[in-house]
Amino acid sequence: MTFDRIDLGILDILQRDATVPVARIADRVGLSQTPCWKRIQKHEEAGVIRARVALLDADALGLSLTAFVTVEAPEHTAEWRAGFLAAIDALPPVRDVYRVAGDHDFLLRVVVPDLAAYDRFHAALTGAVRLRSVKATFALERVRASTALPLSVVNPAPGPTA
Repeated sequence: MTFDRIDLGILDILQRDATVPVARIADRVGLSQTPCWKRIQKHEEAGVIRARVALLDADALGLSLTAFVTVEAPEHTAEWRAGFLAAIDALPPVRDVYRVAGDHDFLLRVVVPDLAAYDRFHAALTGAVRLRSVKATFALERVRASTALPLSVVNPAPGPTA
């Protein structure tokens, strides 16, 4: 899918605040409301816009501990991977899962209230699936975090693509 400057402008506005009215988005990108709404619909149907959500403050909810957990698989079979993915799907503290290259196979972002909750998570994970190693790094402070993608590095297609 190609994106022109107008598409990228619409997407940038929405990723920063999905509550901005279509009329205001249209005004900011230089379109009338109907073409702007059609572009938004096109991006939703194509899966470019996956969801419109509220971002919650973890500290305000008592979820103050973030751990980045690396997992090394004991084997690299489809059966082990399916069992691992099923195990982490059943663990609510796991917020993000990445398959990575290097010394480890997976990187998890885990959010829990405290170390005791992390310990329970660790016991549940290691009890659910066989692992070669599990290592955690605990975040002391969130210095910077963003859900917004860096759209300024996307090369826009030339001209409008209505």
